[in-house]
Amino acid sequence: MQRLSGLFILAVIGMVLSLPSEAGERWHVGLHRMTLADPLDQQPMQALAFYPATGRAHWSRVEGYRVEAGFEAPIAMGRFPLLMLSHGNTGTPLALHDLATALARKGFVVVAVVHPGDNAQDHSRLGTLSNLYGRPLQISAAISATLNDRLLAPYVNAEQVGVIGYSAGGETALILSGARPELSRLRRYCEERPLDADACKMRGQLIADRDDLLPAADSRIKALLLMAPLSLMFGRHALAGVKVPALIYSGDRDQLLAIDKNAAALARKLPRSPDYRLLAGAGHFIFMAPCDEAQRLHMTVLCTDAEGVDRASIHRSLQSEAVLFFSQTLGRADRTGWRTADH
Repeated sequence: MQRLSGLFILAVIGMVLSLPSEAGERWHVGLHRMTLADPLDQQPMQALAFYPATGRAHWSRVEGYRVEAGFEAPIAMGRFPLLMLSHGNTGTPLALHDLATALARKGFVVVAVVHPGDNAQDHSRLGTLSNLYGRPLQISAAISATLNDRLLAPYVNAEQVGVIGYSAGGETALILSGARPELSRLRRYCEERPLDADACKMRGQLIADRDDLLPAADSRIKALLLMAPLSLMFGRHALAGVKVPALIYSGDRDQLLAIDKNAAALARKLPRSPDYRLLAGAGHFIFMAPCDEAQRLHMTVLCTDAEGVDRASIHRSLQSEAVLFFSQTLGRADRTGWRTADH
């Protein structure tokens, strides 16, 4: 009996030592590939999960990005808040890999969906109603899949769910939290600003490829982090259903989205006043991870910032503020995995 008690104590000590303390210790990061069914057509849909991991630190080369995470690394003990990440039009969640790994190191599970038909490899749904209304359904499906995933399910707290949305991912996040797009606002905007090549390629008309889809909110979502959000289709009435806290970032030199019709208007109209951060001199792509030499050579437009703008410094601040925001709005995971409120 005495020997069993000693073994139990050693096991508990080992588990405690594997957990970061509130003093700022960090986990390493694991990376897990997920495949689930696209709710629009039941075809395979991909997602990447970043999670707190134990063992040695690793890095992986994923689609040209150097990601500070190791595939299928041992997951840390506990139950962690879940953050869903929605990328921009024709983008990839890997462009935000540094934010995802920074959050995972601080005790969050981050699941990033690759939106079918609207990603770097496949543009087939761009400009369609199925993309506008399908993206939120894909995030909801990924939440459910995560809560049933063989690796992640025991370590995720279903009561602590937030969404990170970049560019069109911001629009997706808003629909998930209760916003209802007004398509007429896009048409009016494009009549006023027909030279906006990004928003008005179709002259303000979305392709009506599906007549069975509507905006669908997900009550599991409790907080939003929005970066350069596409939000011009939401007036004050359309945003009335959004009651969750939000942290919004935009750059005052965004070369794709008109600030006055998107982030700034959104910050004024949300029924619950958000924390809005306007970054001086920053463009639309400032929220993508700092580029390495190869990326600067092949993705010059995405990697080049205005003179005097320090992307690496901005990302360090963004990461620490994102950790604080989600810790305050969702709570943290403690050593036993139960929720502890910080507010």
